[in-house]
Amino acid sequence: MVHRGGAAMPQRGRPRGFDADEVLDRAMEVFWRQGYEGASMADLTAAMGINKPSLYAAYGSKEELFRKVAARYAERDMAYARDALAQPTAYEVVATLLRENVLALTRSDCPAGCLSIQGGTAGGTGSAPVAEFLAASRLTGERALADRLARAVAEGDLPADADPAALARFVAVVTEGHAVHAAAGVARADLQQSAEIALAGFAAVAGIKAPSPAR
Repeated sequence: MVHRGGAAMPQRGRPRGFDADEVLDRAMEVFWRQGYEGASMADLTAAMGINKPSLYAAYGSKEELFRKVAARYAERDMAYARDALAQPTAYEVVATLLRENVLALTRSDCPAGCLSIQGGTAGGTGSAPVAEFLAASRLTGERALADRLARAVAEGDLPADADPAALARFVAVVTEGHAVHAAAGVARADLQQSAEIALAGFAAVAGIKAPSPAR
């Protein structure tokens, strides 16, 4: 409470019982289903269970809220990508990334597809900064994969003439395409099939032999 002239004045801010992660998860679903531009403030406040003054006090603006949602998404829903980069070989890195990506895109408890793709599609000029932010975020992930594949070249796990940047770009194009297809309703099994084709292509272009399937 803030006192002014002896009278207690209510302090604007987060409502009692405010769970930051839970509220961000609710906002995430709205942005995920409707995109940044399609998500109205009324939609967001209704889903988050807070009023506009509380939203602005806690997050500053719709764009700032979206950026916090994107950070939460990266932490919660993109953990598989960090796990993939920690795999011991380049083949296992890409196999884990492609396979886990399909599972993440087709979860029954989340909207189909990827927030990074859906969030910035069909945006007007007003949402250009958000689209640019999402594109930069995707490129950051692509560069992290390229760095990991470059390490594989240095360690002799990939041939010396392998192109880490081109290989990483190929994997990124596949995963982003899968996100678009998942959002359009393509079945998990079909995406898994294309992931295995992409993995075989990666191995062929990289000049490595894919491990034999376990019996």
